[in-house]
Amino acid sequence: MLLEQVFLMSTTTSADPASTASAVAQSRHVRVLSLLGALWLILFFASLFAPPVLDDADGTHANAARQMAFSGDWVTLRVNNVRYMEKAPLPYWIVASSLRLFGCNAFAVHLPQALCVLLLMLLGVRWARQAFGDRAALYTGLGVLTSAGVFLFTRVFLPDVLLSLLLAATLCCLLQSLDRKTNLYPYFMWAALALAVLTKGLVAIVFLFATAALFLALTGELRSWRRLKPFTGALLFLAIAAPWHILAGLRNTGGMNGHGFFWFYFINEHVLRFLGRRIPRDYNKLPSYLYWSLHIVWLFPMSLFLPLIALFGRRSYRVAAPPPSTKWTGFRYIILLAVAFFLKDTFHLSWVENTVLFALFVYVVEFIKRRKAANLPPLRSGNPNFGQRTTLLLGLFSVLVLVFFSLSTNQEYYTFPAYLPLLMLLAAALARAEVTYDADKSARRWIAFAHAAFTFIGIAIAAALAYGLYTSRNLAFVPDIGELLAHRGVGDYTLSMSSLFDLTGPSFAALRLPASLALAAFAIGPAVAWAFRTKLIPAHDRHLAATTSIVLTAAVFLIAAHIALIRFAPMLSSQDMAAKIQQLEVSGAISRDNTFLLYGDQAYGSSIPFYLNRPLDRPTLLVDGRSSSMLFGSTFPDAQPLFLTPAQLLAQWGSGPPKLLFVPLNRRDEVDRLLGPRAILLQETSGKVLLTDRPLFVDSASSNNSSSTPRKVQSSQP
Repeated sequence: MLLEQVFLMSTTTSADPASTASAVAQSRHVRVLSLLGALWLILFFASLFAPPVLDDADGTHANAARQMAFSGDWVTLRVNNVRYMEKAPLPYWIVASSLRLFGCNAFAVHLPQALCVLLLMLLGVRWARQAFGDRAALYTGLGVLTSAGVFLFTRVFLPDVLLSLLLAATLCCLLQSLDRKTNLYPYFMWAALALAVLTKGLVAIVFLFATAALFLALTGELRSWRRLKPFTGALLFLAIAAPWHILAGLRNTGGMNGHGFFWFYFINEHVLRFLGRRIPRDYNKLPSYLYWSLHIVWLFPMSLFLPLIALFGRRSYRVAAPPPSTKWTGFRYIILLAVAFFLKDTFHLSWVENTVLFALFVYVVEFIKRRKAANLPPLRSGNPNFGQRTTLLLGLFSVLVLVFFSLSTNQEYYTFPAYLPLLMLLAAALARAEVTYDADKSARRWIAFAHAAFTFIGIAIAAALAYGLYTSRNLAFVPDIGELLAHRGVGDYTLSMSSLFDLTGPSFAALRLPASLALAAFAIGPAVAWAFRTKLIPAHDRHLAATTSIVLTAAVFLIAAHIALIRFAPMLSSQDMAAKIQQLEVSGAISRDNTFLLYGDQAYGSSIPFYLNRPLDRPTLLVDGRSSSMLFGSTFPDAQPLFLTPAQLLAQWGSGPPKLLFVPLNRRDEVDRLLGPRAILLQETSGKVLLTDRPLFVDSASSNNSSSTPRKVQSSQP
């Protein structure tokens, strides 16, 4: 295996190990980083060019960045000239700068996402190397680059990967600040926290402060809070984070019921969103069992080794907090259970959430009491304890993030900030288990379990793909895969992964290449990995070869997944509709001063305004679209009259400038009843249609028609 050869090659020492140890370590690290960089280029950079910008969140956020880039207003976010104050500005500042450099295309929109993944990986490698060693650092880098969640949730323009990078930087700087008395790390921590607040709001403060407070309490370092420079650091934090909030508040007053930016951003988007009472209520919440279990998917393939975290975590816990001679009495547990039931009924928690909170509270209290009973010294700063302290800090942060979003409304990617900490813990546990593999029966048993699970998953996926390929073997390839999907209303499509449930058997005719790649990967990869681990295939370092085989299997699967995503582009993006409009304008079939309208919520066709890239004084008109992200901004006194009712559309249809109307699939029946035979079909893709209000007459030369008679575009009605 290539990774194994390079890793082992770089560990070879000369006859004088003492004089060359530093050079060998540096050479090994450079080689590992080079390989990780190559993997990033294959999985993330190469995917920047396709598919195009997608509808929904991807197009909405891209439009906000586009308007910021070309309007000159870097304070108030707007989509289609309507205030869009749901989000913090930093991701949009970055993408707006990218759009100014590279133009309005998918590469410019998604490049910052890919670069954030690269930086997240590099930070994880550096931190894991210092805390856990070279092998854990390598596994951390591989885990970041090949985890399904990291790959999937960076296909679209979302702020969560940038938030994850900045929060990971704050945690790293927090630990370094406590380990070193005089340095600049506290100020780096406060600066990173300020940028995290400018990325996704006050939730960054909640995560850092809660983690820091618990960490200082458990390590006995509450008196070390001065090392974090709270006073001068807070001034730096305010200097970075406060100006935008103040300017946004001053420039955006008098919205819904007199509310302005401050109410909408801090109360509605933070407090009410957490409580599930946000206006409008267009966010779902995953069921608890699904919320927790899906993290096995998001962290796959490293999640195969999750039992190792429990194994070594329990051992480390017992070492750091040995069991006392007298255990808790049953009365204390009864009190805790009573408190747990009170919280469950008060906050309407599920049994899963209640159990997690109860266990977390018990372990924290037990940890403090056990160490106090054993008269153990605090886990203070110092190099011997850096790995232990890293483990504790990352564990606390991960649990807090997971619990927080289990209580609030959530989307699948909200817990992205916990991915790197969990992957570092997984990498450390796996590296430790491989070192003690022969002597530690428990570690060997759980590694065998991981391979068995990987084999079972591989067989199941390979069998499903083989069945799909076999049943679709006689079906013709259909470029528009959207025509073959079920279009079920799963979760009302407000969860980001709802569309996966639309897959049908015939859709495999359009997915033969990615399905074949994934089939080959899962049919071969698990067997090769197990053969390396059990010495059936000889290797100098069988454990490195086995883990590498698992990771490369996942990498091939991600390549196949990206090809499949490109196949889904006609359904997930409306770029072809924008291209059709531009073609009609260039050919003269329609006047360039036409009016573009979108029926329903702008998110359903948000990629069209992005690719049309029209001047900001020619916004898209929205029919029955005063909803969702457009609702609050439309209530400001200076809001433009962009919103039409269906009755107003009907009254204007066929008069004035030519009109082009985009209709998403879920509104087709309504529009057909409203416009009837007066609607002329220009293009249809995956059930979405582009209509016009009058016949188009295309010149024969431009339509390659030998007849001199102009050709009339046919109506969508019989």
